Amino acid sequence: MISWGWRWQVLWCGKSVFRNISGQKDQSRHSPWRCFHQGTSGSLVDPEIRKFLEENTEITSSGNLTPEIKLRLLTPRCPFWKEKAALWPYKEPYWAIYWPGGQGLSRYLLDNPNIVQTKKVLDLGSGCGATAIAAMMSGAADVVANDIDPIAGAALTMNCELNNLNPFPFLTDNLIGSEVGSWDLIVLGDMFYSEQLANSLHQWLKNCIHEHGTNVLIGDPGRHHFVSHKIRSQLHKLSEYPLPDLTQQDNNGSTSTTVWNYRP
Repeated sequence: MISWGWRWQVLWCGKSVFRNISGQKDQSRHSPWRCFHQGTSGSLVDPEIRKFLEENTEITSSGNLTPEIKLRLLTPRCPFWKEKAALWPYKEPYWAIYWPGGQGLSRYLLDNPNIVQTKKVLDLGSGCGATAIAAMMSGAADVVANDIDPIAGAALTMNCELNNLNPFPFLTDNLIGSEVGSWDLIVLGDMFYSEQLANSLHQWLKNCIHEHGTNVLIGDPGRHHFVSHKIRSQLHKLSEYPLPDLTQQDNNGSTSTTVWNYRP
């Protein structure tokens, strides 16, 4: 069943969506904005990919912390829920799950629009794009979503359409370690699933804060590589949310998710 296997591995065992971090880092350092102008729009979603996603995901807004946001996700009613993960024709669809850290971040932005109003926001490892969508709904001036899986970009475009938003730029470069612009706010959820990635995020986010005064918000349900990492001593707890029953069932029994402000 697809809900176990790749989903369980990334949640608890540290399977990295950002594969080959060191190899990609050098490339993105030389051209950090290489994909900036490749932002997807409705007309640019490949018709074949659009048809596949329409047939193999379900539009839902229930069972999570943000019923205001409609998303195309993998649910038990989707064909690939019980199919072997190897039969999925693209990269593993991590974007097709609304992970608990992202849920907490999205809820926090919707409840606290002053955090993003008139701000330039980067949603790092955006997945389904819910947090980017929440930022736009809350009045952000500019939003850029980032995920190395281009199919996530197609899904994000379709999710924007569902929420009556114009699609915003989508980057497929691995930005961690790169020299990027001056963001007012960086948001990231569910990213601390390996020690290597946690270390890379720690240093890169610290540089963004020190060099540009960037505000950083992190959402996480308490993964091992997050709670045991030294970054925890530099975080200020902003809000904790109890997870809906359905999200608990889909995430190995996690009962809550927390939003933190990184203050190195």
